[in-house]
Amino acid sequence: MADSEIKRHINSPRGDLIQHGGYSPAKQEQYSQYLKKLRQDFVESWDDKSESNAKLNDFERQKVLGTGAFGIVFLVKHIVTGKYYAMKMLEKEKIVRLKQIEHSYYEKKILCGLNFPFVVYMKYYFKDNVYLYYVLPFIAGGEMFSHLRKMGKFEETSAKFYGAQVILALEYLHACELVYRDLKPENILIDRTGYIKITDFGFCKLIRGRTWTLCGTPEYLAPEIILSKGYGMSVDWWSLGVLLFEMSAGHPPFFASDPMRIYEKIVAGKYRCPSHFSVELKDIIGHVLQVDTTRRYGTLKDGVLDFKNHKWFREIDWDSILNSRIHPPFFPKIRSPGDTTNFDVFDEEKIKDSPVCLYEEEFADF
Repeated sequence: MADSEIKRHINSPRGDLIQHGGYSPAKQEQYSQYLKKLRQDFVESWDDKSESNAKLNDFERQKVLGTGAFGIVFLVKHIVTGKYYAMKMLEKEKIVRLKQIEHSYYEKKILCGLNFPFVVYMKYYFKDNVYLYYVLPFIAGGEMFSHLRKMGKFEETSAKFYGAQVILALEYLHACELVYRDLKPENILIDRTGYIKITDFGFCKLIRGRTWTLCGTPEYLAPEIILSKGYGMSVDWWSLGVLLFEMSAGHPPFFASDPMRIYEKIVAGKYRCPSHFSVELKDIIGHVLQVDTTRRYGTLKDGVLDFKNHKWFREIDWDSILNSRIHPPFFPKIRSPGDTTNFDVFDEEKIKDSPVCLYEEEFADF
């Protein structure tokens, strides 16, 4: 889908729910009611039994956008409409071999139900003899990771702009009882308007209470995951702290060549802020990178209000961020709707075929 069509406008009005410079508990309660409506929409989508809504012949493959453990992501063009999409092809054999069948169903249901300005969603899905297919909006601006590496680091005004969107996105996901578990610059795309889209929901999980699964990216893992403690939404707020640090410093707060050394640093909660960090930035990071979850921002009595009313965000108009009315600090260079110059170059991948339907029973309900 072209960037101009990425947002599926939410029926409930978003305007004026959030006040400039943070907002009161009363306003937060009003916004929470709005999120409850979105959660209900998500729940109804979760129970939807609709079947496949497209087929492979509807699309023309253009170029490889990326590769992963289960398959390939292609830029594709919808033959009838001429619109561009990112098509994720997941190989059934690999999913079965790695015991991820239930996982693949989860990701599909989550992507089909998402409806928020700063997250991607599923446009089409289908399967054939060899693959499962997820067709998502094509975000031509590419990964935040690539732009961050080119620039070295972001100015704090940029980090605030992106960070505010991530906070609103996590607040939405948590309202839907989803823990994301894979926040990092590689999973944040920047669209042609300069706003973000969180992508890759492979680790996302619907939870009520706690879960114990070890998953994520080493530098972004929360201490409670490393220590094999039961955890909930708190892990996403920890990752937000790591992201704010990395955007502003150009590197994560906990890093080493050996993953075990990274884990030791994370569990100890020891890091050093660069001298150019403002006092306010150091303060908010300090409140998020708390090893003790009972002291971590996002998990306290006031919840997300602690972020929205923090002095580092005092210049943020949250309502305007939500409605994409703030002029972004950066516009990615995009020459055409199908431009892939903001993505890494990959070799063409061989597409597998089979005369019979593989693992038909395992994926009968996909």
